[in-house]
Amino acid sequence: MAEITREAMEYDVVIVGAGPAGLSAAIRLKQLDADLNVVVLEKGSEVGAHILSGAVLDPCGLSALIPDWKDRGAPVTVPVKRDNFYLLGQAGKVRIPSFPMPPLLSNHGNYIVSMGNVCRWMAEQAEALGVEIFPGMACSELVYGENGEVKGVVAGEFGKNADGSPGPNYEPGMELHGRYVFLGEGVRGSLSKQVIAKYDLARDADVQKYGLGMKEIWEIDPDKHSEGTVTHTMGWPLGKRAGGGSFIYHLDNNQVYVGFVVHLNYKNPYLSPYQEFQRFKHHPMVADLLKGGKRVAYGARAISEGGWQSMPRAVFPGGALLGCSVGLVNVPRIKGNHNAMLSGKAAAEAAFAAIGAGRSGDTLDDYDAELRQGPVGKDLKRVRNVKPLWSKRGLLASLTVGGFDMWTNNLFGLSLLGTLKHGKTDAEATETADKHSPVDYPKPDGKLSFDRLTNVSFSFTNHEESQPAHLTLNDPTVPIAINLPKYAEPAQRYCPAGVYEVVEKNGTPEFVINFQNCVHCKTCDIKDPSQNITWTVPQGGDGPNYPNM
Repeated sequence: MAEITREAMEYDVVIVGAGPAGLSAAIRLKQLDADLNVVVLEKGSEVGAHILSGAVLDPCGLSALIPDWKDRGAPVTVPVKRDNFYLLGQAGKVRIPSFPMPPLLSNHGNYIVSMGNVCRWMAEQAEALGVEIFPGMACSELVYGENGEVKGVVAGEFGKNADGSPGPNYEPGMELHGRYVFLGEGVRGSLSKQVIAKYDLARDADVQKYGLGMKEIWEIDPDKHSEGTVTHTMGWPLGKRAGGGSFIYHLDNNQVYVGFVVHLNYKNPYLSPYQEFQRFKHHPMVADLLKGGKRVAYGARAISEGGWQSMPRAVFPGGALLGCSVGLVNVPRIKGNHNAMLSGKAAAEAAFAAIGAGRSGDTLDDYDAELRQGPVGKDLKRVRNVKPLWSKRGLLASLTVGGFDMWTNNLFGLSLLGTLKHGKTDAEATETADKHSPVDYPKPDGKLSFDRLTNVSFSFTNHEESQPAHLTLNDPTVPIAINLPKYAEPAQRYCPAGVYEVVEKNGTPEFVINFQNCVHCKTCDIKDPSQNITWTVPQGGDGPNYPNM
């Protein structure tokens, strides 16, 4: 194939991803110097189309970035009024009082938001400052400089045939070069993954851990709606089979966010996180709330859960990792958006200082130091043992010992446990099928619970079918030759969008990838026990089109 030639555009800073981290970096750069040339590239069809989060927002990050956000009309208008925490059994519930919990777990002063809408508003603020934002521009490759530094990305490549060759309407895309390149791709981003491997950024970090978060938006009976109420649950239906829990957030307009998180270190390859979520909605407490209502949207995405000890080095020659590309979620608080914003702000300040000193393409060590020693590091360090305790000792230990550990960190800034390790990756945690029994899940009733494909239609996902599949197998024989006999091919169950199937053809099992269904959660890239699946970006604009997740 002839070598592709691309035009190049030069910027001071190129930012990949219009999430809270990338947009915060863009805004802060222009606040510091209006003459800086800053571009943000977003793979979604519009800003917010690929944003999915709980979300209860701690406004500290937003306040640090835009102190007058209220006056500017930020869509952050539903303060948390009530906090509920329940331990569920199959038919009942036990309320866990809030008084023994460390103050950091209180949601007082926080807001129930759509992060998709917050990002749309942040994009408006950025553009008003002169930031160029290009949605529908997937960044498919990194561009390296003469000294091995990252100097840019390839964005906007369209029109490839299914085999990867240029089609009749092929557009080669452009190279966008920057003095610094920021990767704010979210969890398990394809370029971030390459950078972490190339520069060995995780060499001093523990393994990263993940959860799968699934979410539906429901319009419910106004008589059952309680604006500002936040409810979290643990226990049923997961029990001892997996870690995780639920969230139910009452926002405005009689809408509730109903979400479910399953930690991806579960052992049983027969477990289906999606089916656990659907079963959860049949608990009497949830079923009564949703009865007579209607689901209006669905989505899913992976969540980084490794925390403090799993943070890779956040800088590399020519750029930086932002937000969930580093893994900045505070697991017991179920919050990461504030840290994403603070990381973007800190990276921008480091780049501004470097550019002012005439530097480019080097390593922004000041940013990595600020991330670990500043407010983000302090937020993550004091809760660092909750997740490993939960993984190794179960729910009760995470509530009791983890709670005590958070108190000592909160009061004295120290942990009697030191820093616990996570151990295995989530892929390695998957045990062989012969050690487990299949899980009998009830059939969806079409009122409270739904099959995957019906629900995926409520994510408004669309992919151009003639393009190459963005989900690739390192070895095409592995699913049938290894994963099926050994693990009962768990891709059929861990994917929350029904992308992977094993079908019989002429009496022989065949592995099918329905990439058109993909909601870009990246669970397959994380959980596949053979680590045989690689998630990459499809062409720009493809994927889910979340309205207000």
